[in-house]
Amino acid sequence: MPEITLDGLVKEYGGVKATDGLSLTVRDGEYLCILGPTGSGKTTCLRMICGLTAPDSGKVLFDGRDVTNEPVSRRKAAMLSQVYSLFPSNTVYENVMFSPKIQEWPEDDARQIVKSMIKMVHMESKAHSYPRELSGGQQQRTALARALASDSDVLLLDEPLRALDARLRLELRKELRSMVKEMRLTSVHVTHDQDEALEMADRIAVIRKGRIIQVGTPTEVFRDPLTPFVANFVGRSNIFVGVMGRSFDGYSEVMMPLGDGRAVLKVRRSEMQEGSAVVVAVKIGSTKLEKIRPDAAGGTDPPGYFRGKVERILYEGATITVEVGTPAGIVSAKLPNRKFEDHAADDSVLIWWPPETASVFPMPPEGLEDELRLD
Repeated sequence: MPEITLDGLVKEYGGVKATDGLSLTVRDGEYLCILGPTGSGKTTCLRMICGLTAPDSGKVLFDGRDVTNEPVSRRKAAMLSQVYSLFPSNTVYENVMFSPKIQEWPEDDARQIVKSMIKMVHMESKAHSYPRELSGGQQQRTALARALASDSDVLLLDEPLRALDARLRLELRKELRSMVKEMRLTSVHVTHDQDEALEMADRIAVIRKGRIIQVGTPTEVFRDPLTPFVANFVGRSNIFVGVMGRSFDGYSEVMMPLGDGRAVLKVRRSEMQEGSAVVVAVKIGSTKLEKIRPDAAGGTDPPGYFRGKVERILYEGATITVEVGTPAGIVSAKLPNRKFEDHAADDSVLIWWPPETASVFPMPPEGLEDELRLD
């Protein structure tokens, strides 16, 4: 299966850059998710790989071969979108037969590949059913079989699970990845759903404003974000602004204004200059709360701790989210649901986290508000 290289792709629509020097390598046989907000250039990227959209500049290469100006038919790339576009008057079998038929494959070869693809997606019992007789998941699998029956080496997935209900999406994530891996295809799956990307991808490429800003394994992107945007977009984070303090063997300190005073935040060790403006990001799942006893309401909090008051508790099944009001804004903590009875509105709590879970970044030149914006 081919390695795909995107080299400096630029595409403008009416003076607006959908991609802006986008560069990315998708490894041979890799399942790569491109993750980004709406309007970040995800679909445009897929269309340029497939050949449906020509870049204004830059190159698309398959195994080092420049295919930028080659037609769709010569790229052996199939695209599956969130709108399955099955032919309503054709059965499952006839829908999957579409590509072999228009390519004029020998009849025996066409039958064999179609039966093989229908079996691959576990639709044998529905082979003679029409789309109106299928569930959303069955329609999705039929569309996937049709895409795979084109004998493609590259599978491009444009939010293929978005139209499905939540439970079915969860079931099909593993099933879709398993089928694609079994066929050893090079796959690019675009989504705005971080959970989907984290669960399905070999690697994740985070895209923003038409540029790839970080590529790594799900663990790397989640735990070691390169920018405040990535920290907040891939796994919800609490964001704080402060001034870089001293560094020690296992951690650094950040001084954060807090009401009439300040709090000392402990973060992972950083070499940033003392006194420089910084942004701290802590995943809400790493944020810890300790209830303050009434007889310990006064006093000075130790470094790494600051205080707040519980405003509300959101029950989410396996977890709860506790929202705490502080002079620095709302701080959220995601906790196991067994902690539901441990907290109540108006409780005073200490907020802290393990220093290694707190990422620290230089203050973005354009300002924090613009850095975190999703457009």
